Amino acid sequence: MSAALPPFAAKAEGEGWFLAVRVQPGAKKSEYVGVADNRLRIRLAAPAVENKANKALIAFIAQTLGLRSAKVRLISGETSRLKRVLISSEEEPDWRIFTG
Repeated sequence: MSAALPPFAAKAEGEGWFLAVRVQPGAKKSEYVGVADNRLRIRLAAPAVENKANKALIAFIAQTLGLRSAKVRLISGETSRLKRVLISSEEEPDWRIFTG
């Protein structure tokens, strides 16, 4: 476990990690674009219709962290750009993937 978590991450009760995310749906491609206001900023190629952007967000985070999509779950912000995601994992993710 790291000495300090990045501002967008928090330890969940039990096994897991919360991520605070701000998404921009309808982008040219899905990509991580930085951290702002203590949130991980992610652009998604999927549009914000019929839950497509939420599904794309889960798939993008899972792929980035090398996890199965079933280990990543949207817990709040279904219709908002500001979202909270739960990563179910015993081991702390390597946050350097997002922070460089």
